[in-house]
Amino acid sequence: MRKQRIEYDSPVDALVTVTKRLSGYEDRYRIKSEDFFDKFSKGKMEDSNEFVEWANDYQHFIVIRNEVEGHMRNVA
Repeated sequence: MRKQRIEYDSPVDALVTVTKRLSGYEDRYRIKSEDFFDKFSKGKMEDSNEFVEWANDYQHFIVIRNEVEGHMRNVA
């Protein structure tokens, strides 16, 4: 599988995109991403390609969210 690099105009744009992807997984599997990631990290979920992508998207979401929150704290 070939990785695709996507560049965003802002961290907020990236956050919105990743959040939409997470929402799709959550709707499909009826579990919140945070709960999924906890189970996946503990080896309680299979290592399918889709679950690996979901876990990566969730980790990416956390990094971007922290970045956006950091910027907001600096502005306030």
